[in-house]
Amino acid sequence: MSDQVSTPPATTPEPPTEEQSTVDPLSTVSRDIAEVPSVEIISTAALHLMSAAAVHLGLAEDLPEHRDLDEARSLIDSLAGLLDAAAPSLGHHHAAPLRDGLRSLQLAFQEASTIPDEPGTGPGEKYTGAVHPAARPQYTRPLPVEDVPTDR
Repeated sequence: MSDQVSTPPATTPEPPTEEQSTVDPLSTVSRDIAEVPSVEIISTAALHLMSAAAVHLGLAEDLPEHRDLDEARSLIDSLAGLLDAAAPSLGHHHAAPLRDGLRSLQLAFQEASTIPDEPGTGPGEKYTGAVHPAARPQYTRPLPVEDVPTDR
């Protein structure tokens, strides 16, 4: 018995057609990115930073025991810097919920940290100023029009 290895016959690749040679896959990626508004790209980057920081703060439902405050600090600092730099481009409508999320992460960091930072030195506070837990505002229902006192 002989052990012969069969090799496929050598084939030369077909030369690319003119259409194939002119289409660069990177140009389609660039074209796709060019169609996305900067507000979406900045918001997406901010959401990725928020999600990663939340995981490192132990806030992920599927990974609650994971906690890495050094990583969380770095991500929160980066998020605060991004939002500070991008705020004029984002406008209030897009920036407000991202700032709220940043503040929530900063407060969660304060709760998770066993050694408190000096006011103004916590993660992201270089950009936001000191973050303090505040009492939740008490919302009351508006008075019906007939119950509003008048000066008559």
